[in-house]
Amino acid sequence: MDENYDYLEELEDFLGGTFHQDISSPEQALDEFINEVSKEGLLSTIKDCEKFLNSSLTFQEKEHIIQNNAEVYFPAIKLTPLQWLINLVEEMKKGAKTK
Repeated sequence: MDENYDYLEELEDFLGGTFHQDISSPEQALDEFINEVSKEGLLSTIKDCEKFLNSSLTFQEKEHIIQNNAEVYFPAIKLTPLQWLINLVEEMKKGAKTK
């Protein structure tokens, strides 16, 4: 893989590009992403998310990055940003199995 590959930049692009202000719901946006992206793209996104979740960033830094890049109102879905991202990864893994 390219030395200059930045999983954090890729994660921010995924969150901002998928969960923006024009979506109907986070669930629908995720479904559309899973259906539209290739299996390779999906697996790459899962890898970026897992790298982020397992990174040495603090809990607060991770929450801040997610909140700044995803237009999701977390109190409404009753999840913290990290819980939400963990759920996204699980849903993407399910989607990857059916591709």
